[in-house]
Amino acid sequence: MAHLGSRRGRALALPVGLALTASLGFLPSGAASAADLSDAPAAAVATNGPKLSYVVNVAGGRWTAASVKKAIAAAGGEVVISYDQIGVIVVHSQNPEFAKTIRQARGVVSAGSTRTAPLSVQTDTSVDEGAQTLSAAEAKAAAANATDAQDPLEPLQWDLPAIKADKAHQKTLGSKRVTVAVIDTGVDDTHPDLAPNFDVKASANCVTGKPDTTAGSWRPNPGESDHGTHVAGTIAAAKNGVGITGVAPGVKVSGIKVSTPDGFFYTEAVVCGFMWAAEQGVEITNNSYYTDPWMFACKNDEDQKALIEAVTRATRYAERKGTVNVAAAGNSKFDLAADSIVDNSSPNDTTPGDRVIDPKECLDYPAMLPGVVTVSATGAKDLKASYSNYGLGVIDIAAPGGDRTEYQTPDAPAVNGRILSTTVNGGYNYKAGTSMASPHAAGVLALIKSTHPYASPAALKALLYAQADDRACTNPYDIEGDGKIDAVCEGGKNKNGFYGAGLIDALDAVRR
Repeated sequence: MAHLGSRRGRALALPVGLALTASLGFLPSGAASAADLSDAPAAAVATNGPKLSYVVNVAGGRWTAASVKKAIAAAGGEVVISYDQIGVIVVHSQNPEFAKTIRQARGVVSAGSTRTAPLSVQTDTSVDEGAQTLSAAEAKAAAANATDAQDPLEPLQWDLPAIKADKAHQKTLGSKRVTVAVIDTGVDDTHPDLAPNFDVKASANCVTGKPDTTAGSWRPNPGESDHGTHVAGTIAAAKNGVGITGVAPGVKVSGIKVSTPDGFFYTEAVVCGFMWAAEQGVEITNNSYYTDPWMFACKNDEDQKALIEAVTRATRYAERKGTVNVAAAGNSKFDLAADSIVDNSSPNDTTPGDRVIDPKECLDYPAMLPGVVTVSATGAKDLKASYSNYGLGVIDIAAPGGDRTEYQTPDAPAVNGRILSTTVNGGYNYKAGTSMASPHAAGVLALIKSTHPYASPAALKALLYAQADDRACTNPYDIEGDGKIDAVCEGGKNKNGFYGAGLIDALDAVRR
């Protein structure tokens, strides 16, 4: 589901809507080897089941993929698109035995349904967890406090000085040769703070698993989540005398829409998002979501194993093409390094049930995939945010994601402990979540890439971690102030379960 607060508590953003406004053609993907529908004849197979989407992961090269496509047709499958670069084929089928059948085909490594609800089913269960309004008086006060070097609402952005971004901007705003792709619910590129920096060529709609570059297809439709628009503003809102300022206000930002109208992020869309970014030469992707319908996908399940494999192949391919992938750690207060976790929200597109999972075998992806930068959230007092997942060896780095104001109150003139950023229809609102932390890290990586234009993804990540400000464990951790320990941090000052390598540092990113 879109990372709005929901009945499942799965959201990577905990929005507290705070708006200044009242409103809350396929082209080639750039992947020369992307193939369209197979013309192989289908055999007489069962087609009376619900229409589902599948990913089929194959071994070998293009010849193997061609052979598997014939087997897919024989099993009653219709190829939507084939990413031959990574051996992942997206398929639709109404054969209830499709996955079981295709797994027997020569060259197939794994295959699984990407959802438990039929393609035609849509159920919107997302709800806002409280709404607040930024009054005209508060906005006016912020503008009165702004210096000549600040945008009007920048005094409300406590998160920028927290990572020394305000000082970094005195040296550079970042390079327009660097693009950060927001793989999310869509980006409203008409926003006056985003339009100057928006990269149309690197934007697309990947919801079906097949990229659509129709103009504006990457935008959220009316009534859809503003989550991706908020994330984009944190990364690269222009320093243009309007609204807020992004962490890297001189770089480009693109929108890759991967969530359905009702807010589900399915595997085929996520694979498409990474592949599109890679083929467009995007330097950094931000991923503030987990891949539905499983909060944790388990390798000992035939379907779930295939989903992990498909997205892993896509993230690795993107990194080989020069992209650093950044992801939010999650908002469930889980210790991702624990021996076991109770997941009571999966599958979220039909009927969830309680299950005990081992996070070493069952992954929140893409955040827990190899090579992906996993970001936990801090609040205005530099403490782990109350909701943020954590875990020694899992969290790579920490960044401001905001928290309840009563838990971590910012210094004046800021008035809200959440993160202020852009929303649809030219507005601004506050949200909190690891969804808001991740784009801060992506923005700092964009500044590092601007400073070191020839650095590889591995070098960029190494610089991000080396330049981070050390944060020792916060023990005892009683963020609610009720005398009960809310979490236990393990590790030392240089690497621990709450903050990873430390808090991101935008100033070091532009001077080292």
